[in-house]
Amino acid sequence: MAARKLRSKNVAIVLGSRIHLYGVSQHEFLSNERWLRHELKHIEQYERLGFIRFIATYLWQTLKVGYYKCGLECEARAAETDSGITRRYRLRRTDQGYGVIK
Repeated sequence: MAARKLRSKNVAIVLGSRIHLYGVSQHEFLSNERWLRHELKHIEQYERLGFIRFIATYLWQTLKVGYYKCGLECEARAAETDSGITRRYRLRRTDQGYGVIK
């Protein structure tokens, strides 16, 4: 569904502290620093807001102003140039995707 909405074959979706990949290899994802930073910012947002509040805020903002103007997405796009975010997290491979250890 996300891939179709974003008109992309390659999607990463964060749920809590896990990054789930669709249509992209782990090597491709980890090689793309901007994309990795973007998804790490979503993990940081989950930590700040909590699971339910993040989901509710994300859905509300997306419905109200659209995906590209959604405040949480704007914040994640801004983090794509923040090299510090990758130093705050350590990734570990799981059966469901990538888990993050702070």
